[in-house]
Amino acid sequence: MISRLLVANRGEIARRIFATCRALGVETVAVHSDADTAVPFVAEADRAVRLPGDTPAETYLRIDLLLDAARRAGADAIHPGYGFLAEHAGFAAAVTDAGLTWVGPPAKAIAAMGDKLAAKALLADAGVPMLTTWTEADQVTDFPVLVKAAAGGGGRGMRVVRDAAGLAEALAAARREAAAAFRDGTVFIERYVERGRHVEVQIFGDTHGTILTLGVRECSIQRRHQKIVEEAPGVVPPQVRQRLHEAAVAAGRAVDYVGAGTVEFLLAPDGEIYFLELNTRLQVEHPVTEAVTGLDLVRLQLLVAEGEPLPFAAAPPTDGHAIEVRLCAEDPAQGFRPAAGVLHRFSIPGVAGEFAPLRGLRLDSGVVDGSTVSVHYDSMLAKLIAWAPTRAEAARALAGALARAELHGIVTNRDLLVRVLRSREFGAAEIDTGFLDRHPEVFAPLLPPDQVPLAALAAALASAAGRRATAPVLAGLPSGWRNVPAFPQVSRFGGPGGEIEVRYRLDRTGALAEWSTTPAAGLGPASEDATPVGEPAPAVALVEAAPERVVLNVDGVRRGFRVHRVGSEVFVDGPDGAASLTELPRFPPPTAKLAAGSLLAPLPGAVARVYAEVGQRVATGDLLLTLEAMKLEHPVLAPADGVVAELPVSPGGQVDTGAVLAVVMPVTEAP
Repeated sequence: MISRLLVANRGEIARRIFATCRALGVETVAVHSDADTAVPFVAEADRAVRLPGDTPAETYLRIDLLLDAARRAGADAIHPGYGFLAEHAGFAAAVTDAGLTWVGPPAKAIAAMGDKLAAKALLADAGVPMLTTWTEADQVTDFPVLVKAAAGGGGRGMRVVRDAAGLAEALAAARREAAAAFRDGTVFIERYVERGRHVEVQIFGDTHGTILTLGVRECSIQRRHQKIVEEAPGVVPPQVRQRLHEAAVAAGRAVDYVGAGTVEFLLAPDGEIYFLELNTRLQVEHPVTEAVTGLDLVRLQLLVAEGEPLPFAAAPPTDGHAIEVRLCAEDPAQGFRPAAGVLHRFSIPGVAGEFAPLRGLRLDSGVVDGSTVSVHYDSMLAKLIAWAPTRAEAARALAGALARAELHGIVTNRDLLVRVLRSREFGAAEIDTGFLDRHPEVFAPLLPPDQVPLAALAAALASAAGRRATAPVLAGLPSGWRNVPAFPQVSRFGGPGGEIEVRYRLDRTGALAEWSTTPAAGLGPASEDATPVGEPAPAVALVEAAPERVVLNVDGVRRGFRVHRVGSEVFVDGPDGAASLTELPRFPPPTAKLAAGSLLAPLPGAVARVYAEVGQRVATGDLLLTLEAMKLEHPVLAPADGVVAELPVSPGGQVDTGAVLAVVMPVTEAP
C-alpha cells in the first residue's frame, strides 16, 4: 500500500490530491518552485521539497529533481496531477524504474496517446470514429480547418484557419507555441466542424482487465480552445450517449488502459461523433463526475495504483446535475489577457466544502487571501462546482455564488461566467464550442456603467468613515462637517470607465445633503441644492457609512455596498456588480512622459520573438513581436500605420508590466 505520496504538481490539483490522502491516512510530499514557496499547497503537505528556480522548465518539468525529491522525502509513490509531466511517458517509466508506484496509466499507454497523430491511427483501427486529418498545408482540400499540436493539450498550439491564405502563419505560430509548451513543435491539421460540441467520457481501468465508463461530460463553453464551463451529465440523446460510451471503452481497450482517463469527442450537429484525444490523466473537470456519482476519483486512482480492482463491476447511476466553472486571472474584454499580482481578497459565499464529492457548492482552489498569482504558470485560480437536483438549479446557484464573491486585486473572468450561466441559450443547452464568438453580450461587466457613480459614492463615504474612525480628535463628527455649509467633499477615482470625481456634502446630522459625480452621467444630485450632472438621478439617502460597509437608499430601495481598501485601491461589491477603483491623489506627482506611439507590456513576461526592426514601415495589425507569459504567447500588433521608431527589446529578454516594447510613429501620406 502507498504510505507517502509525492505530488509532482502545484496549486489547486496538489491541494485536491492532498485532501484525499488525508482522508485515507496517506502522508503527503509537496515539491515547489521558489515562486511557490508561500502558496497554500506547500503549507498543507506533511513534507515539502524546494525545486530551485521559478519557471516550469527549471522546476516542475525536471524529472531528475522530482525523483531526487521523492528519494529525499522518503516517498514511495508519485502522483503527477494534471499538466506539466502528467502525460509524459518518460516520467512514468522513470518513476517505476526507480522502484516507486506511479499513480497513473502505464508508460506504454501514455506513449501511445501522447502523439495525437499516432493515437488517431491506432484508435481508428479499433473502430473509433475520426475526423479527416492532414500533416502538410498542401494536402488540405477544404476549409475551415483546425491546426493542433501533436503533443500536449489544453488548447495550446491550436488555431482555427478559414482560408488558405492564413494557413502558413497559423502553422508557424502553432509550432512555436507547441514547442514552448510541450518541447515538441509537431502539429497536424484537422477538419473543423462548425457548431460542434465538445463532449467527453470519463473512463477508469484497473489491472484486472476492467474498463468502465463513468458518464458523459459537456465541455463546449471554451475560450482559446480551453474549457471554462463543464457539466455532468452531458445533455445528449440516449443513443448518442451509448455510442460515446462504446467508443470510449474501445479506445481504452486498444491501449490496455489502467487508471483514470478521459476520451474526448466532437459531437457534430448531425449527431455524429469524432474522436479528439484520450487524456491519460485526471481531468481538471473531474469534480462534476464526482458530484453526480458520489465517487472520489483520486481515491480510485490510488486504489488502482496499489493493484486493487475497481470496487464496482458497473458504473454507478448518476444523481442530479453538476456544473463547474474555471475562475481565471484574466481579462475577457482584452482577449482573455492573463493577469498577475496579489489577490487581496478571495471569498465565495455559501461554499459547503472543498476538494471532496458533496452536494451543494464545492470549491477547489489554489489560492487564498493574499496569494500572489505568478506569471510563470497558468491563470486558473480556482474551480467552483455546484450540484443540484436539476441543471437549472445548479446553474442558478453557481451564478449567484459567483456574483456575490469578493475577488479583489486581480481582474478575473467572473462576470463572463455569470453572464454565460444566466444566458437564455445556456439554460436551453443551446451551446457549442463557438458560443462565446456568437454571444458578445456575455463580455459586458455585471455592473452597468450608469451604476459606477453609486459605487464611487460608496467608496468615498467609506474612505471618509475610515478617516473619521482613526481621527485623533472630534472623531464623532461627520467627515467634512462645517459649522457653516461650505464646499463639498471631493474624491477622485480611476475606474472602469476612466476618471470619476465624486462631490458630496453631509448635513449636521450626518445625512447626505447633496452629491454629484463628473464626468460620468446617469446619476447626480440627491437634493435640489446640488448641480445636476447628466440625466435626472434617483434620490439617494445615506443609511449607514462605515469603513467597510455603506448602505444607501436609492429611490426607496436600500442597497448595501461592501468596501475593501488596500492602499489607494478600493474594491466595492454591490447588488448589481463589483467595481475596482483607484483613489487618485489631489495633487498627482509628475511622471515621465511616454513617447507617442509607445506600446507597453500588459504583464510581465519574456519576449519570445521579434518580427520588426527599427525603421520598418508597418500597417495596422502587423505583428511586431510576441510576449510569452502564463504559458501563452501574446501578440503585440501595430496600432496604426507607421514606422517603428524604437524597439528596445530582444528575443529572450524579460520585461515588467508597463515596459516599453516598441514605439510606432504614425506617418501621414503626402496629398
